[in-house]
Amino acid sequence: MESSDASVGRATLLIILSALSFGSISVLTVLVTAAGVPLLTAMAWRYLLGVTLLGAVARPGRIRSIPTVRVVQLVVTGGCGQALITYLSLHALEYIPVGPLAFLFYTYPAWVAVLAALRKTERLTSVRVIALTLALAGVTIMVGAPTEKLNSIGVMLALGSALLYSVYLPALEHVQAGIPAVIATFLLIGGAAMAFVIAALLTGELLIPVGIAVWSEILVLAVVSTVVAFLTLIKGLAVLGPVRTSIVATVEPFFTATLGVLVLGNQMSTTTLLGGMLIAGAVLLIQWNSTQLASTA
Repeated sequence: MESSDASVGRATLLIILSALSFGSISVLTVLVTAAGVPLLTAMAWRYLLGVTLLGAVARPGRIRSIPTVRVVQLVVTGGCGQALITYLSLHALEYIPVGPLAFLFYTYPAWVAVLAALRKTERLTSVRVIALTLALAGVTIMVGAPTEKLNSIGVMLALGSALLYSVYLPALEHVQAGIPAVIATFLLIGGAAMAFVIAALLTGELLIPVGIAVWSEILVLAVVSTVVAFLTLIKGLAVLGPVRTSIVATVEPFFTATLGVLVLGNQMSTTTLLGGMLIAGAVLLIQWNSTQLASTA
């Protein structure tokens, strides 16, 4: 039988892999939209390809054994929750720069911890507070705290997406409990696919992209940033819970910055490296504390 330490360690690695996979979305989306593909088109094809590829291995026929209410909950969580979070974040960029948006969005681990403490589902221990502080400090140093006066609409949209994500994570943990991760991921992605296809149709943006390079980038979005990202998130979340998951997932902006250097030719700054070190410290602290708790349980 697998030890608790090994289970927690594997779950932490899964959340790191999920964060790295989600972290590639920004860079890949920049490449796709720079080729003239509308954002809604890119997201619609991303999720359509993702659910198709996952359906080939997920054996969707097993869904018949799952209660209908649970199926609906997962589809709605993907279609409403995930799609709305994406929309709010992207819409905020029309009012505020990407740096302040990242700073505001990555306050969500704090909201997750506070909500969990208020609901008494997870304790806000001193170690978690320290790890949370390190993670938030790392993100702040990396993207820079807003110093200029920001558009209030953009701020509300960014904070709205963070608050929504802080509710989305516990909800996702609840609705996928007891369901095979592959099936839960299939339903979640399927819900998001339906939402983006409908949105693209309503806005007249459901187009067929042209070019091998564009389709290659969309395929990577579908496989890495969708199938792998959500599958590893669901598996890791089931073990770590929302609070630890959200803190570990703060490695995402560091990977996004690193990928921007490698793919888009951006510069790697000292502040990015320092922020990444603080986030790594938070992840290691959470991992150490989790294994300590597991070994004494």
